[in-house]
Amino acid sequence: MTILVTGATGAVGRLVVDRLLAAGEPVRALTRNPAAAGLPEPVEVVEGDLEKPESLRAALAGVDRLYLFPVPHTAREVVALARQAGVRRIVVLSSSSVLDTSSGNHSGQYHRSVERAVQESGIDWTFVRPDEFATNVLWKWGHSIRTEDVVRAPHANAKRVLIHESDVAAVAATALLQDGHAGQAYVLTGPEALTQAEQVRQIARAVGRPLAFEEITPDQARQAMGQVMPAPVVEMVLGYLADAVTDPPVPLGTVEQVTGRPALTFARWAADHAADFAPQPTDRAA
Repeated sequence: MTILVTGATGAVGRLVVDRLLAAGEPVRALTRNPAAAGLPEPVEVVEGDLEKPESLRAALAGVDRLYLFPVPHTAREVVALARQAGVRRIVVLSSSSVLDTSSGNHSGQYHRSVERAVQESGIDWTFVRPDEFATNVLWKWGHSIRTEDVVRAPHANAKRVLIHESDVAAVAATALLQDGHAGQAYVLTGPEALTQAEQVRQIARAVGRPLAFEEITPDQARQAMGQVMPAPVVEMVLGYLADAVTDPPVPLGTVEQVTGRPALTFARWAADHAADFAPQPTDRAA
């Protein structure tokens, strides 16, 4: 039987595909643009769009396990089609934000709606709930590091337990491949809590050049972030950073519990992504 990976060209989905292939499993990858997918030849690449559930009928034929990227407004339709196709196991890429049930938590509401659709389907499920991705620093700080060798952010002493996307994929692949994970909701973190200033120092070591951290006020950050993201997301980010100064998150051992090896450090993540912080002529010109 075949495993269908949705979001197969994403940061996590692509790594899930690699792990399933390494385990010798037949993999079918769903993408809106198969010609641009760039997936290895053993993968059966099929066209489909989670935004258009009917486009998944052919992709689901003969599938018994599904890695589901979260798209809340079509989740019930997608899950119903999966059930009709005979899918027996669904592993959902969710978020630790589901644990915050406050009305203002947009991310939590977003992912809870997907979890609920899967949970009520009757299909065996596993929820993979990463805390903050280390890759978030690429969109937060990547441009200023590449162009100015500086990071400007509020709350220098806010500690986060950033997780490597490879660890998220490892847990998801384990839940797809092995029995014993049905009904589990795995909250994932990195192995250490680091302040934002410490994160910048570790990136500097990885890229081999000095980087400065300039602390700005929350209002200054709000103005800058508001140019590239919706206001509710800006407030969510600023809120958790403020909380992380006085009540920092605690690293969890879930990655090792599920996969049998410790979670990867932020220093490892920075080394793996050093090229993403290299000065770019187009950035410098901008």
